[in-house]
Amino acid sequence: MFRLDGKVALVTGGSRGIGRACCEVLAAQGATVIVNYVKGETAAREVAAGIESHGGVAEISGFDVADSKAVDTAIEAITKKHGRVDVLVANAGISIDGLLLRVRDEDLDALWATNVRGAIACARAASRGMMRAKWGRIVFMSSVVADMGNAGQTAYAATKSALLGAAKSIAREYASRNITANVVAPGYIDTDMTAAMTPQQKEYVMKAVPLGRTGSPRDIAAACAYLASDEAGYVTGQEIRVNGGMQM
Repeated sequence: MFRLDGKVALVTGGSRGIGRACCEVLAAQGATVIVNYVKGETAAREVAAGIESHGGVAEISGFDVADSKAVDTAIEAITKKHGRVDVLVANAGISIDGLLLRVRDEDLDALWATNVRGAIACARAASRGMMRAKWGRIVFMSSVVADMGNAGQTAYAATKSALLGAAKSIAREYASRNITANVVAPGYIDTDMTAAMTPQQKEYVMKAVPLGRTGSPRDIAAACAYLASDEAGYVTGQEIRVNGGMQM
């Protein structure tokens, strides 16, 4: 089940963390994976090499999702080479935390440019080939804070909430072309971002997780692999919460 043989999958922010796990899992399911990165070319090459060492197919593509022209150029090149992008996992994102009174306009602009505009620009570019093929899967990466909020993350939570509305609208717009759009909302996942938390912060968060443990990037990748598959063809406009029960 959940095989992706013959499919081309683009994972933005694919060089580390959740993005890397998505690349590895999608490739293991048979997809040709395009590993996007902005600055981590070495890490992206390591991801691609690791996939190929296990018999998979992968290549790297460096572009900043916040640059719409770069997005269009890169996805056009991928489409020219492979014929289309079947699966988009719009995972690239940044986090700038701070209490509301300390949030700067430049922080708002940076968060919006990458987390929202970047995700939508990738979906717009990838959807062109999906429409011609009359098959496509778009997966946006949101966050548990989009549903439950979190002090000190007003701006970040706002961008992740925006993806829910975007996915639902895309789902309605492209349903007739057999293109689905969904959201995965990770909870407390063991990544570089959560590694920066203090022991006190981690202890506080863990008390709110009924399963009593952190999630792994592969927990998130598994949800993405499902949504990318034929088996999820009747699932669109939905949010899959992978958070250990942190938010129900």
